[in-house]
Amino acid sequence: MLHTPLAKYLPNVSKLVFGCMGLGGAWNKDAITSAHLQQTHSCIDAAIEGGINFFDHADIYTLGKAEHVFGKALAERPELREQMYIQSKCGIRFADEKNPQRYDFSADWIERSVEGSLKRLNTDYLDVLMLHRPDPLMEVEEVAQIFSCLKESGKVRHFAVSNMSQHQIRFLQRALDMPIVANQIEASLQKHQWVDEGIYVGNADGKDINFTPGCVEYCREHDIQIQSWGSLCQGLYSGGDLSKAPQADVNTSILVSKLAVLYGTSAEAIVLAWLLRHPASIQPIIGTTNVDRIKASSDAININLSREHWYELYISAKGCALP
Repeated sequence: MLHTPLAKYLPNVSKLVFGCMGLGGAWNKDAITSAHLQQTHSCIDAAIEGGINFFDHADIYTLGKAEHVFGKALAERPELREQMYIQSKCGIRFADEKNPQRYDFSADWIERSVEGSLKRLNTDYLDVLMLHRPDPLMEVEEVAQIFSCLKESGKVRHFAVSNMSQHQIRFLQRALDMPIVANQIEASLQKHQWVDEGIYVGNADGKDINFTPGCVEYCREHDIQIQSWGSLCQGLYSGGDLSKAPQADVNTSILVSKLAVLYGTSAEAIVLAWLLRHPASIQPIIGTTNVDRIKASSDAININLSREHWYELYISAKGCALP
């Protein structure tokens, strides 16, 4: 396996990330229950036992309850904080009675979001703060100023972005006096446009691919950690419901199962190993709260797919031959 770029800033950070979006119950204002807290403890334990020490949050996940229940777990077992790295995101604001849904990278909102996350998570600092989705009204000088304040205060140690193109990252980086350490994008065996855009260069068949050319290469060139959300494809290839799925997905699920037997591992590990095999040193995020699937995913770092098996999976998921 290749190096993990983020390890430059977070020593010994795991190659896999546990995504906390499913913690805290439903996306409503119902109270957190003891069952939610127990689930959080179980997920943390399964992750750490599987060698995962990086936990991904966002201020909006289950309307703040994901961070809140995680913070409750840390309050009960404060020794856990020194065993993990915590990342959270800000910038998405939902519609309310007076305002539409919007993205907000204003200094005031970033600061308020960080304060809220720290309080809910029951921690004094975030290892990484990530801007969640590009804000068209972003003023890079304003972002740079609040980032500097948060870093100087010790509330945030490193900064990152999510769902940004290479051009947006470059534009923001010019205003910052600290590096952007990661970019989190949707990337998986099912959502493989991040590979397609390189395959279809100069080919009209690629004109409708929804991805920004050069993003992966830019991040590799500047040693920016690529994190992938949706990495497990919502379980599509590892036991998910295929009753209404396209034939390509059915075929890919069968192939994943076949390779799992061949490599002596789980279907989840094969799906993640496909991402890990790419030389960009991608850091997959595991979004499941199923303890068995967390454990099954952990073996991915021990699997090194052959070039032939990597391409076999890619072509199967595409559902068509390479150009």
